[in-house]
Amino acid sequence: MRVRNMFASPSRVADSDFLRREVSGRMHERLDLIKINPQHIIDAGCGEGADLQILQSHFPEAFVMGIDGAAAMLSEARARQATTASSMNRLLKKWLPVRLGNGMGAGPALFCGDFAHLPLGINAVDLVWSNLALHWHPQPDRVFAEWRRVLKVDGLLMFSCFGPDTFKELRAAFSMHSTPDTAVLPFVDMHDFGDMLVNAGFSTPVMDMETITVTYESVEKLMNDVRAWGGNPLANRYRGLMGRASWRRIVDSIEEGRRPDGRLPLTFEIIYGHAFRPVPRTTSSGETIVRLDLRKK
Repeated sequence: MRVRNMFASPSRVADSDFLRREVSGRMHERLDLIKINPQHIIDAGCGEGADLQILQSHFPEAFVMGIDGAAAMLSEARARQATTASSMNRLLKKWLPVRLGNGMGAGPALFCGDFAHLPLGINAVDLVWSNLALHWHPQPDRVFAEWRRVLKVDGLLMFSCFGPDTFKELRAAFSMHSTPDTAVLPFVDMHDFGDMLVNAGFSTPVMDMETITVTYESVEKLMNDVRAWGGNPLANRYRGLMGRASWRRIVDSIEEGRRPDGRLPLTFEIIYGHAFRPVPRTTSSGETIVRLDLRKK
């Protein structure tokens, strides 16, 4: 519920969308290296829907779906779809002499809900895509199990999320003044994600990470993005009130980190992962499946 409230106003996170777009581009570079032709795709944590349009362009024959827990973000996604469809229809009407059908430009299907409880049956999709959303869920192991459930055999999971070094400058400033680490959302280590994927039944997960540093002119702008990206929605978050003097000391600590060019750095550790759902080795009741290759003599 708290995560939904945090994203109830899309304008609040709009200025920080530059990083989502950057990471999305890097995910697509990785996707280009994998030979797949998905017919059904779901974007888990689709937000305002920017990745939905890119995925539809990348796989024009696929049926693309998006799910997000914040209704306001999905409203933004629908508005974006309507604008895109209107522009496309005007262009087609200009060049085509036939009347357009009602189905043209309908866009990807959208659902409001928890991406750990997808409104899909088993073996429903060929690709689960999730860009910088997984770290918002308090139980990523449950999320991976659900994503495996809806994937077809040999289906692909591709995701990105924040790693533990994200906001390290801010954590250091808070820790210097005896403020608990839970003032900022904690992030899971890349190797732990790999273990979760194996435990959930994925095969040969591939994990890697990179560090992106964003610089700011002011502490105020830096903190606005931190609130948009990592305000802590967990039950164990720090709930104490911070006095003006304490906050001033934290601001001063952040200011001490200004680089020679006068800008304030903020670190983002980006974790990328992809894995496939393997052919099952046992039946639902536990019997072992033995596959024979009759072509071999």
